[in-house]
Amino acid sequence: MRELAVTQNITVDGVVEAGDWFAPADGGDEVLAVLRDQMAQADGFLTGRTTFEQMRGFWPAQVDDTTGITEYLNTVQKYVVSQTLQEPAWEPTTILRGVDDVRGLKRSEGTQIVCTGSIALAHALIAADLVDEYRLFVYPTVVGTGRRLFPDGTTRALRLTACTSFGNGVAQMIYRRTD
Repeated sequence: MRELAVTQNITVDGVVEAGDWFAPADGGDEVLAVLRDQMAQADGFLTGRTTFEQMRGFWPAQVDDTTGITEYLNTVQKYVVSQTLQEPAWEPTTILRGVDDVRGLKRSEGTQIVCTGSIALAHALIAADLVDEYRLFVYPTVVGTGRRLFPDGTTRALRLTACTSFGNGVAQMIYRRTD
């Protein structure tokens, strides 16, 4: 069975969506090296429609990207969860119609599937108990308000499997489900 990892940029107070709060803390070469390693482990990239459309409007047009992110996103098998999208217009992409399709995707052949951004989708995946690993890039910022990774009322027992701090103050915390 394939594993599903949720990767998020997150503030110290748990906010994942509140404007452009992580721009001041440049990820730098250390964070980029971790991202490259994670990209090498994953053969599936999962997003919701809004995130997919935002990425589709940006990444394919990047021609001077030396990070490897453009090449990865343009070639990795992408999965977009949407009830309305008909044509992805960014290959290779498969449209999934809901969480049940993600459950089926986890049962398919392959390595890891990574969900990045897409907080509404992340909430649905968490509620359906489909997430095997949480990769949190914790930024040294407190914003006080905004959407959080875990909605109110969510309970989960997680096990910390890795913690890395970077020179710019960002830390990566990796948590896995306990069962």
